[in-house]
Amino acid sequence: MARLNNGQVLAVTVGLAIALAYGWMVVPWITQRMVGEHLLTDPFLQAPTPTSVNVVWFTEFEGSKHVVDYGNGWRQRAIATTTLLSRTREDAKSRVGNQTEDGQVYDRVRDRPIWRHEAVLADLTGTVPYRAVSFKGDRQIVRSQSFQAAPAPAPGVPLHILLTSDHQSQPMTAANLQKVVETVGAIDAVFLAGDLVNIPDRASEWFDDHRGNAFFPCLQGRAHYKLTYDDAETTYRGGAIIQSAPLFVATGNHEVMGRLSEADLNEQFNDPQPRAIAAQRYQERAADINPTHDPAIQAEWIKNQSFNTDTVHELFTPLNAEEPRSPYYAVTFGDVRLVVLFATNIWRNPSLNPNVRGRYREQDAALDDPTQWGYGQHIFEAIAPGSPQYTWLEAELSSPAFQQARYKIVMFHHPPHSLGDNIVPAYTDPVQIIDRFPEGRIKSVRYEYPKDQDYLIRDVVPLLENAGVQLVLYGHSHLWNRFTNGAIHYLETSNVGNTYGAYLSDRRPIPIGFQEDYAAFDDPNGLEPVVPTIAPLMDEHGDPLPYLASNEITAFSILDTGTGTVSSYRFDTRQPDSEVVKFDEFSLETSP
Repeated sequence: MARLNNGQVLAVTVGLAIALAYGWMVVPWITQRMVGEHLLTDPFLQAPTPTSVNVVWFTEFEGSKHVVDYGNGWRQRAIATTTLLSRTREDAKSRVGNQTEDGQVYDRVRDRPIWRHEAVLADLTGTVPYRAVSFKGDRQIVRSQSFQAAPAPAPGVPLHILLTSDHQSQPMTAANLQKVVETVGAIDAVFLAGDLVNIPDRASEWFDDHRGNAFFPCLQGRAHYKLTYDDAETTYRGGAIIQSAPLFVATGNHEVMGRLSEADLNEQFNDPQPRAIAAQRYQERAADINPTHDPAIQAEWIKNQSFNTDTVHELFTPLNAEEPRSPYYAVTFGDVRLVVLFATNIWRNPSLNPNVRGRYREQDAALDDPTQWGYGQHIFEAIAPGSPQYTWLEAELSSPAFQQARYKIVMFHHPPHSLGDNIVPAYTDPVQIIDRFPEGRIKSVRYEYPKDQDYLIRDVVPLLENAGVQLVLYGHSHLWNRFTNGAIHYLETSNVGNTYGAYLSDRRPIPIGFQEDYAAFDDPNGLEPVVPTIAPLMDEHGDPLPYLASNEITAFSILDTGTGTVSSYRFDTRQPDSEVVKFDEFSLETSP
């Protein structure tokens, strides 16, 4: 047994004395410190209803029991359901100290077992204190701090809801969320429009990236990310938000993992192929892959040879009652009816370099091997008329829950209107064009995206307009800008340190000489950006900019349901002592 140093002996002695004085309440704390175990995250809130809310947390040990104690005097206890995440892994590019349990560097992809615990706090009539408790063994207990939980608010209760997107472990994420709390105070919910991390199966990006800006720490005030300007270093902790405010997320392209292989996690992430291509290959090899014709084996093989969203859907509570694993859902929260769609595609490089597997062409070296093709920016979930998602959306928009809501908000990842890069090309299925030499050998494989077949603009937006949607929230291009079309406000508020810029005077990277006329400037779908109404940034000529695209100035937006206003704020991280500036505000209560 390892010897205790003098400080540890003193700590244990003092702890035992306190235990004798105050009884059992401090014994678990002493046990926790002595066994060296901890919760991987603070607990956070999911799936609120008018009478309940779910509490979720994670550990790196399975444990013998996990519960949530809540209510005055901790008189109520909810037993948690525990599941093992199926695809969380690490590799040589992980930032988890790059150490495994046996002390070796992650030199290849390795599983990282992580357990998820979820308990339902039932029969709630108001706000209650709660804490998560994990039992590693009979005498080894770990308790979280105490937080506040509440059921879904009733209509008419004023709320402050954070609107955000594209955290992706970016440099300004911790500063952004810290300033949210310092500026607004208590947040009642978070609407996050996708791209939560970079590589969804890399566990450390969610939990304990050693740079200090993993996803959960940033949203729980446990980050420790350092920003340095002019040799001055500032550490940002993020904001303690989701321990007491439910988190609602949309699935972005960075929540989708590509084909399963022995390659590193970055390469696997960037290697999805369409489901139809994987299904075709399965049929060609079905006798060898699945001689017993087991449907489960067939589905798993096709998923592993195309793409999956397993990790993100195991992390968060399913919210579509009819289809528990569906990435699209709708919830009522106070005066808000939130409709969340799965509208995203794989990001491919816009370069036409012959060595790039891009959005407009395949790389020359892979022309004779379709298994290495990228198939352009293919869409992950159909949303065209007749698709399950479109049919579901039609039903939701005509439902009493939607129609009776004071605020009707739709959230998804891909932008319908933007000054950014990622809105080009059109959101549609790539049209593959194969050019051949006279003898039949492939000369080139390229992709076109017909603008008149953009599913969001052609099919989804008219539905939203006719249903009276007031706000569409999205991300993907890593900037702040907003638009109106006479019926709907469109807001992209995703600027935390990885901007692609805004294309008013600068030209987008688009191909020349293709069949389609790809928009080099402005919003390709025809709307004028709205200049911020209070304090816009200025260009070099002193003219106001209708966007914020910066790797030093971060922005966030808040919906105040009491007043019906959406306010946007900015903070210059180069000046850590400067004030947060409200630079834009608009109302959902009046027509755009």
